Amino acid sequence: MATTPVSQTLHRGGAFLIASSGAEDVFTPADLSDDQRLIGRTAEEFIAKEVIPHIPELEKHKEGLMAELVRKTGEIGLLGVGVPEEYGGAALDKISTAVLSEKLGVYGSFGVAFGAHTGIGTIPLVYFGTDAQKKKYLPRMTTGELLACYALSEPQAGSDALAARTRAVLSPDGKSWILSGQKMWITSGGYSDLFTVFAKVDGEKFSAFLVERGTPGFSVGAEENKMGIRGSSTVPLFFENASIPKENLLYEIGRGHIVAFNTLNAGRFSLGASCSGAAKLVIAVSSKYSKERTAFGKPLCEFGLIKAKLGEMAIQTFALESMIYRTAGTIEAAVATPEADKVKQAMQVLEEYAIESSISKVFGSETLDFCVDEGVQIFGGYGFHEDYPVARMYRDSRINRIFEGTNEINRLVIIQMLMKRATGGVLPLIPAAMKLRDELMSGPSFEESPVGVFSEEERSLAQAKKIFLLAAGAAVEKFRDQLADRQEIVASLANIVIDVYAVESALRRAQKSTAARSPVAAVMADAARCFTYDATDHIEKEARTALAATAEGDTLATLLAALRRFAKHAPVDAIALRRSVADAVLAQDRYPFEGR
Repeated sequence: MATTPVSQTLHRGGAFLIASSGAEDVFTPADLSDDQRLIGRTAEEFIAKEVIPHIPELEKHKEGLMAELVRKTGEIGLLGVGVPEEYGGAALDKISTAVLSEKLGVYGSFGVAFGAHTGIGTIPLVYFGTDAQKKKYLPRMTTGELLACYALSEPQAGSDALAARTRAVLSPDGKSWILSGQKMWITSGGYSDLFTVFAKVDGEKFSAFLVERGTPGFSVGAEENKMGIRGSSTVPLFFENASIPKENLLYEIGRGHIVAFNTLNAGRFSLGASCSGAAKLVIAVSSKYSKERTAFGKPLCEFGLIKAKLGEMAIQTFALESMIYRTAGTIEAAVATPEADKVKQAMQVLEEYAIESSISKVFGSETLDFCVDEGVQIFGGYGFHEDYPVARMYRDSRINRIFEGTNEINRLVIIQMLMKRATGGVLPLIPAAMKLRDELMSGPSFEESPVGVFSEEERSLAQAKKIFLLAAGAAVEKFRDQLADRQEIVASLANIVIDVYAVESALRRAQKSTAARSPVAAVMADAARCFTYDATDHIEKEARTALAATAEGDTLATLLAALRRFAKHAPVDAIALRRSVADAVLAQDRYPFEGR
């Protein structure tokens, strides 16, 4: 297991907005241990040998094939990634879990199927099950004897999970729970053996239950005809007075939301890692195709607009990968601190870093969507043909912005969590905003400028954090408790937070690479510079949108003047930076920063 030094000032989730970190505090792929790299190679080999050759059959839903492949991962020890050793699991560290999610995410349908079992299918039982429940199910889940899934959504309750209509009542003899209702869009439900099902006890108390396949009154519907991830199973579930043992209540009556939301925190982070792996694959296939295809007498890769696409795909993926491993390292460092109850600690840590997990999910899914869209464009008409892999990757990508809470919901969660921690005194955002106001009232003051190779990027990052405080402070002051109802403003604030985290993650990684004199340090620096330059403009635009919807007249003029001051940054030759990164992609026909 790798050591992951993280500054104590950054130990709280969301603190990156007001605290400074050093490159030495941020975990990067270059810091992976030999064991973690071995896990990655094992997963890569499994996908290459066991899964990719079967994609045509999987896409046509060959009966039993996906379940068979998921079970095979149990034979090589991958199904027990998050299961404690006392129940037969591998209890892998969070960084290894990220590596695994990334490598298995290259084929969307398999990544979804694997994650449905090892993530949201297993985590509820690991974190909230009784010892008896764990002993009964977990050992068989780690071998693949039992496959598990998670049943939360309903036809009338998707994002609003607490509006569930599925009911549970205690039987007259007090020995069983009787479930009635319907679940929808249940991933891997067609072949799973154990289901974590959410229902309201007596129609009021949201709770979780463990339901086994074959339970009388419980039936599984037909496979859905989906736009993407066609190789995975997605079905409705029906409960008609289904009777389950009383001891199959998971956790406590009325505390199902604790089970559901903590499970989703873990799933969101893993989804971001999966998107990173898929984005790398589309970069590789697009690079190869751009060399094979000619137009106007020369390969596509020699055209500037094609290079711009390849370069930007790699730059966005670089920022994503940087934030994924930074977050994994932070979570692992927090989990690694000595605690008696490791399971409870892991749950608390995931809740602590729920903001970073939501950021990873949103940025990951939107980065992958960008990459597959550009991949189709590079392939041209062939990209629209199902005989070429980018067509499937384009379809598969779209679900990620809906999975694990829509990106809209996650944007709201990011700001909701920040405001809750600010008002509760957990994060000193309010004092930081007041300090910024004092700075603005007193007029421009001399500030020591950053020095070094990345001085301009450092300054832009510091100013971006001030921009968030400026926009968020104005919005909170104007709308106070009603801010949550101004969802467009909240989304703009969330976009600023996402960009700040991405910029800092990419910049710290580039600095660390430069200090280590990595062979890719120069091109990594180009990627970080280009990303920071563009993100600074995005941040200014989002802040202007939020401020214009918050203030008016002289107040707005004053705020916009401050915004212009904070957003000022020196121009860079972004075209040359993208070309540099594109050349690195084309030199290897793959994402150029793999493991660096």
